[in-house]
Amino acid sequence: MSQKVLLNEKEVNIILHRLACQLIEKHNDFSNTVLIGLQPRGVFLADRIAKILREDYKVKNIQLGHLDITFFRDDFRRGEKPLEANTTKINFLVEDKDVVFIDDVLYTGRSIRAALTAIQSFGRPNEIELLTLIDRRFSRHLPIQPNYRGRQVDVINNEKVKVNWKEHDNEDSVYLIEK
Repeated sequence: MSQKVLLNEKEVNIILHRLACQLIEKHNDFSNTVLIGLQPRGVFLADRIAKILREDYKVKNIQLGHLDITFFRDDFRRGEKPLEANTTKINFLVEDKDVVFIDDVLYTGRSIRAALTAIQSFGRPNEIELLTLIDRRFSRHLPIQPNYRGRQVDVINNEKVKVNWKEHDNEDSVYLIEK
């Protein structure tokens, strides 16, 4: 199994700041916008983006939630091993809000489809957008595209994109791993 560095810590940091600036351009003061990190690994990206918005760009009105999509997935009962649910933490309604889903890697689009179903339990959003750190081209099963993308990567099927976060993996980096 070999791996190649796609993004190092400095590049990840630059991309996170660019994505935060793009969100500010579109959502201004975030008075009608909520950020939703998708469990499990999208929450690291969502937390980091929210922190950058609050601390570096002084945005005060950030509403941040975490959404578990485990039981909304279309492959929920297809695997051999039992799925373990994560925590949903949304302490606000999304009714008539602009929702930004945040996930680390956009691959087939199935997780986003599940998130679209799951978010309905919290109200009917005005608009839903997608922010992703890595957009894997040529692997989509559903017609889903990100509104905000950190980096687009061409990956063939026997390769995997692995995103590491300081908070969980002791480094900020993105690797392309050959299986």
